[in-house]
Amino acid sequence: MDLSSLTQFFSHIIPTLKGAMGPLAEKAVTIFPALAPYKEALWWMIPVLTLTTTLFIVVISAALKAPKASQKEDAIAPPEKEEAPSVASPQEPEKPAHEALVRKETAATPAETGVFKSLRSGLSKTRNALSGGVDALFKGGRALDEDLLEELEELLITSDVGVRTTMDIMDTLSEKAGQIKNSEELKAALKSLLLEKISFDKPAQTSFKKPHVMMVVGVNGVGKTTTIGKLATRFTREGKKVIIVAGDTFRAAASEQLTVWAERSGADIVRHKDNSDPAAVAFDGVQAAVSRDADVVIIDTAGRLHTKKNLMEELKKIRRSVSKTIEEAPHETLMVVDATTGQNALTQAQLFNDAIGIDGVALTKLDGTAKGGIVIGITSTLGVPLKYIGIGEQAEDLRLFDAEEFADALL
Repeated sequence: MDLSSLTQFFSHIIPTLKGAMGPLAEKAVTIFPALAPYKEALWWMIPVLTLTTTLFIVVISAALKAPKASQKEDAIAPPEKEEAPSVASPQEPEKPAHEALVRKETAATPAETGVFKSLRSGLSKTRNALSGGVDALFKGGRALDEDLLEELEELLITSDVGVRTTMDIMDTLSEKAGQIKNSEELKAALKSLLLEKISFDKPAQTSFKKPHVMMVVGVNGVGKTTTIGKLATRFTREGKKVIIVAGDTFRAAASEQLTVWAERSGADIVRHKDNSDPAAVAFDGVQAAVSRDADVVIIDTAGRLHTKKNLMEELKKIRRSVSKTIEEAPHETLMVVDATTGQNALTQAQLFNDAIGIDGVALTKLDGTAKGGIVIGITSTLGVPLKYIGIGEQAEDLRLFDAEEFADALL
């Protein structure tokens, strides 16, 4: 089409368009008086604006739909078929060795599924510090000589295994140094020695005394309240009737927090007013357990370590009060310690054990620390079994301690 033909085409179209748009322009000026100065131009501005707006909407809609279409294509794309292994040609570069190691480390084996996988995940920081540290010692083809043993000793101490326990381990490893050639053999030897330190013979099965009275102790901030709630949940899921006793009457909101846990777990709760006598609360709690035919009583206690002399006397008073109702009670004294505090956890456990005697330890917050070695320090130093470990926030994350499972997850 030449210029003259194009001119002739528009000479016919423009009058027709102006005639059609003229009335519309008149109405626009009537509705919007501010458009009066532009009345003569409105007949062509309206269709141009309409066309421009339409094109803009079309373009934006296409842009928004494009990512969704791409995702849909990805979702329906068939998986690539795995090719059979073949001999690499000279032109094909070899895969870096570290890529294979990464794949091997991240791939979950059948043994790492379920409960074990959860434990291994919770102990990842501790494992990276200890197991990764052992691997680093043998870099460059080093032998297990005196220098390497000194570095290993430092690694164990900084992992909060404890000085005395570390010395015992190093004495044994020094005697076996000639038989250990690499990091895997050293890990196997370490695992065997650690198992000796954290394993306890399980007591013979005895008849369950009903109600079983458990007194939970520990300093403020270690997770006592949460641990009690998780214990109550565990017992109620086993079909036991549980009573929680809010014996920490001095800490603000302690009773309220336990009430929430009691409702959540399906347990009953016995509580008094704030600043009441903890021994009186414990006495009433045990009395209630007997009258209600409860299976388990869990007694919370205060943990004001800065007044440790008064605290220990208070704990002894609680023990005496519950024994007035049930002679052998409490049947179990469980000490809760925070793994993130490292050697402070061991110091606290020693303090309570010397004052009132503890039957077992619950170690909390193992999932958020590289100080899991404190497990070995507590059990080997105090001669007290570790009964529970906390590896997460959920109720099921308070798990019965299994020495061999723990060692496998650690090394």
